Amino acid sequence: MTTNSRKPTLAVTIGDPAGIGPEVVLKALTSHEVRNLADWIIVGDRAALEKTSATCGIPLSNLRAMIRPSMAVTDSGQYQFGQLNSVCGKAAVEYVKVATEMCLSNEAQAMVTAPLNKEAVTLSGMKFSGHTEYIAELCGAKESRMMLSSEKLSVVHVTTHIPLRKAIDATTARILRTIELGNEAMKLLGHERPRIAVCGLNPHAGEHGLFGDEDTANITPAIESARSMGILADGPHAPDTIFLRAARGEYDMVVAIYHDQGHIAMKLIDFEHTVNVSLGIPIIRTSVDHGTAFDIAGHNKANPQNMIAAMKMGAAMAGRKSARQTMVSNSTK
Repeated sequence: MTTNSRKPTLAVTIGDPAGIGPEVVLKALTSHEVRNLADWIIVGDRAALEKTSATCGIPLSNLRAMIRPSMAVTDSGQYQFGQLNSVCGKAAVEYVKVATEMCLSNEAQAMVTAPLNKEAVTLSGMKFSGHTEYIAELCGAKESRMMLSSEKLSVVHVTTHIPLRKAIDATTARILRTIELGNEAMKLLGHERPRIAVCGLNPHAGEHGLFGDEDTANITPAIESARSMGILADGPHAPDTIFLRAARGEYDMVVAIYHDQGHIAMKLIDFEHTVNVSLGIPIIRTSVDHGTAFDIAGHNKANPQNMIAAMKMGAAMAGRKSARQTMVSNSTK
């Protein structure tokens, strides 16, 4: 692989080897849309990559990428495509750990993750709630957030993988921090002054207290504090209409209070190109927004468009972060 100092280096994990992760990674790296955007390092074992290479007809020698193995999978016979396997669950988590450590040491300027299977990870004996939370733990970050982003719209979530009963109790401080993190992330995506709409929790954003007081008690104060910081945030808006208004161009980002409030809207608006971005951590991490698709794994049917979108976004964010750091450095000289 030829190294170009003007390009960022990105680590790409292959996810669960028994799923479609390795396939979409190989296919994406052959795409003219991404192969020249960065110096790519595939984080995954060669045995797993060779097994997928045989099914999709993409020789590893044709890729403009290095391979960083972890030796979690040493023999392709250790698993079968489309089947839950504790070895694959453990391997997928190990790939994430390696890529995270590469970013923390600045060996890579961002990481892109293919899907893993939480049930397979659990079979390996590890408690695991999700990529975002695990990476945050590795980074020593106390607060992390999930953002879903596409060219049409971005959504950041106040809460994600917790019961809905707990999400209802999101504090003003947590909502405010979510708005701040979303604002910073949108700047890395090229929006100098992001326009941010904040969802209400209750139907019609509470209808002035008729349907609950959480909107006025917890959400409104957070928006007011954000505005005092110069952030272009407003609301709380009725959740059933604000996503349509934002998708039509009125806003750049929507703050969703809980998981499904944001996920349903984004997957309906632009499922194939929506990218999962982790916020509140000291590194850049983007990911596909689909699962391991065991039903088609190993059959050369996986569509790489979501992985391509995640890789493009990761490279763009890494480039803008580097440019901002250079500007700050030059201004202090």
